[in-house]
Amino acid sequence: MRGQFVAALILAIGIATAGFLVSNGLESFRTADRSIVIKGLAEQTVDSDYATWSLTARRAGDRFMDVQQALAADRDRIVAFLRERGFEDRELEVRPLIVTDVWSREYASGNSPTRYNGTAVVVVASSRVDAVQTAALGTDPLVAAGVQLDTGQGPGYELRAFNDAKGPLLAAATQSAREQARRFADDAGATLGPLKNANQGVIQISAASGNGFNSQSSREKRLRVVSTFEYYLR
Repeated sequence: MRGQFVAALILAIGIATAGFLVSNGLESFRTADRSIVIKGLAEQTVDSDYATWSLTARRAGDRFMDVQQALAADRDRIVAFLRERGFEDRELEVRPLIVTDVWSREYASGNSPTRYNGTAVVVVASSRVDAVQTAALGTDPLVAAGVQLDTGQGPGYELRAFNDAKGPLLAAATQSAREQARRFADDAGATLGPLKNANQGVIQISAASGNGFNSQSSREKRLRVVSTFEYYLR
């Protein structure tokens, strides 16, 4: 019986050489305790459930009061724009104005064409992701009103219900690994035994488009986990 088992494992090695191991997630097998190590992969695309969007208006000028008043008017326009689109005060954070005397800074070069620079910031934080995305794509009225918005400041998207997606993803990885382990055992002429060890791995969150791991600007998230399991063979 033991000789048949060893022969079956030799056969499995041949299958592995042909690419079976790579394509099916087999990490290794151990003859000493008749066990195999399998990696289970699971991926899922989910939609974000929370969005934050920072709208920053900038002004510059030679008189402090001119810059301050222009920024205050810009901030009022931004708040009015957001309220018109249905955002409530609890979803808005109106930050204090910041006006800086550029010429008085330490190591100032004196080459700045204007003495004062300032910013007005309003932050939207909402679970109404659709509303945030729609508003971010429709800022033309603010530009037409003369508000000088920072470019490239689109919404950031979060998945706050991460734990809700975590369980099914790990279950899928576990099922994938067990199916691969069962197929390997069948091909080796063995019977899949109980689980010996398990490592659930780290869940990676990336943009669904596949553009690296910076997923903040992507509304759709790609969740991916590779879990490692060791099973006994009989």
